[in-house]
Amino acid sequence: MIHLTSSSDRAGGADAVSLNLPKAAERPATPDLADSVSTANADDLRSALASQPEIRPDVVARGKALAADPNYPSADLLKRMAGAILGAPDLSEDES
Repeated sequence: MIHLTSSSDRAGGADAVSLNLPKAAERPATPDLADSVSTANADDLRSALASQPEIRPDVVARGKALAADPNYPSADLLKRMAGAILGAPDLSEDES
């Protein structure tokens, strides 16, 4: 049972709140396939990556075009990004 009080009513009575949390699922004794890793295709992935060009001219051209655009990023985009950064939790203060 958790008793809730607000700072304005510390001297007053507390309201009781009951938490009904679901029980944690028990893990099976045998390992699950989702918990395993296979490296069987690692060589295929390495060769596919090696066949890709290191420098992609289309991406470089798009980056140059955006860098030359005085309206990029737009004021709206900057405001949204700033809001997202300011609204994000400070993980350096997480004590869990």
